[in-house]
Amino acid sequence: MNTHTILNIKTDKDLKVEAQSVAKELGLPLSTVINAFLRQFVRDKEVTFSADTHRPTPYLEGILKTAQAEFAGGDYTGPLSGDELLQELRTL
Repeated sequence: MNTHTILNIKTDKDLKVEAQSVAKELGLPLSTVINAFLRQFVRDKEVTFSADTHRPTPYLEGILKTAQAEFAGGDYTGPLSGDELLQELRTL
């Protein structure tokens, strides 16, 4: 027995194209992404909206503040460039 159904929604054309593009980058059809969202919505009974999508978690914010304070205080002894970082990582 087929338990699938069709869900018709209206959305902005540009949004649909962008969403399809991102889904394709991830190797997924857009319907899989939407179904995953709907499952999460049903499971958690919440919707999260964010205008600041690149905000670090509180834990990471703490680490960044500590690192900035160490650097400003001259306590930083690690690599200063990406090349130096890669060179240091290769020695581990």
